[in-house]
Amino acid sequence: MGGFNLQDLMSKARAQYESLQKKMQETIVEASSGGGTVTAKMDGRKQLLSLKIDPEAVKSGDVEMLQDLILAAINEASRKVDALMQSTLGGMLGGMGIPGL
Repeated sequence: MGGFNLQDLMSKARAQYESLQKKMQETIVEASSGGGTVTAKMDGRKQLLSLKIDPEAVKSGDVEMLQDLILAAINEASRKVDALMQSTLGGMLGGMGIPGL
């Protein structure tokens, strides 16, 4: 088979998966919207860890604007997680020696 060992490959894949799971738990991203009015902190599993809202935004009484800022901060944090994990996963798969990757 030209040196292709499926069992070795599966062992490497399992180790890479475990490494990725650990990295996802340890990874924390932060994103804000409205010039820092709303800040969301999320881990690599896309669990929202914290959401900070500037008290001045609440005083304004513009609930719709505040809702939009919250959504924007959370969505940006999610995009950051996706980009980081895609980059990490691409590097891991490239190092496994799978033909064609």
